[in-house]
Amino acid sequence: MTYCAGEAFKQADAELNQVYSEAMRAMQSLDEGLTGSGLEGAADALREAQRAWVPFRDKACISQGFMARGGSMEPMLVVGCKATLTQQRIEDLKNLAEGLGN
Repeated sequence: MTYCAGEAFKQADAELNQVYSEAMRAMQSLDEGLTGSGLEGAADALREAQRAWVPFRDKACISQGFMARGGSMEPMLVVGCKATLTQQRIEDLKNLAEGLGN
């Protein structure tokens, strides 16, 4: 079960990287349209948000693991949580990119 959860996380992480790149391109495009207006910063905001989200996900999932602390289920709970939160982040990023017309 831990192996399967790990594989699900690997797949989700690969998809996250792809979707993040798409969202970043959308934010960069938005910034290009705002050049010189003083309203730029969309790409920087997304980059900072993603850099903050990764440690959040990891710590939140470690806390989930405490439901089976020291047991054989702990790693499965942690990696399963990472897969779930990563899928949620993928949807958030897709919605962001779509909201910007991409």
